[in-house]
Amino acid sequence: MKKTALVVMAAGIGSRFGGGIKQLEPVGPNGEIIMDYAIYDAIEAGFDEIVFIIRKDLYADFKEIIGNRIEKIIPVSYAFQELQDLPAGHTVPEGRKKPWGTGQAVLAAKDVIRHPFVVINADDYYGKEAFVKVHEFLVQDAPKEDAYRFCMAGFILGNTLSENGGVTRGVCDVGADGYLKNVVETGGIEKNAEGQVICERDGAIATLSETCHVSMNMWGFTTDILKELETGFARFLNEMKPEEALKKEYLLPGVVGELVQSGRAKVAVLETRDKWFGVTYREDKQSVVDSFKKLIADGVYPEKLF
Repeated sequence: MKKTALVVMAAGIGSRFGGGIKQLEPVGPNGEIIMDYAIYDAIEAGFDEIVFIIRKDLYADFKEIIGNRIEKIIPVSYAFQELQDLPAGHTVPEGRKKPWGTGQAVLAAKDVIRHPFVVINADDYYGKEAFVKVHEFLVQDAPKEDAYRFCMAGFILGNTLSENGGVTRGVCDVGADGYLKNVVETGGIEKNAEGQVICERDGAIATLSETCHVSMNMWGFTTDILKELETGFARFLNEMKPEEALKKEYLLPGVVGELVQSGRAKVAVLETRDKWFGVTYREDKQSVVDSFKKLIADGVYPEKLF
């Protein structure tokens, strides 16, 4: 069977979380963090190794809190997402503080990703179903096609909202054949006082169906995506306008959407009904702690994971 990797994007600054390192906040009864549960689910689903994408300044804390433990269970590699890691001929715009987004994050791991992989955010809980479905997809013998064959976990929007503020999701247009037609990174998604799901779109407020599919940045890729990310990042920087230089990000949904629109990739949307939770805001933490308590009480997880 093909080997597969779990790639965890953990370089986020966590500004909305009050400046702390939200990915390393304990949420389980024995100090487990959200990543522990994702790693547990990925190993159970059959993934063979882990790549952590972090910042260099997080390395010592990261190793102490999670890396040293996980290395005893499954092979681990590290990659570092840095603001200064740019293609030749490019420099960091004056005043830019944060790295360049999820596309650059995965690109930062190009030298350590050797197998088909699933990529996830470090601070999101995805549930077991998605890991199983993505792993099954990645180990299949792909039919000979002109397009890349990728997949994504398709979450139900209503299962991915925070009670403490707006969230950003990749809102998906899915064809009748179950393949992605387009994905639009959409911010400010929340329920209003009338119970409608609203979002920010083109400077205005729009409504969304609670049952539509969204991406939670859980993608299943072959290593072909790495060369596309590399050429796409250079193009992104070349086309970036001066007024966008401080904040614009190179994001996976945009890269995937462009590949789909151009016919260079087919992306199977693997529906999962699991409920997401995460620590987008500091106020989310107690809800996450309570959710894991219930999952343990229901027998979904042992009280001590590793």
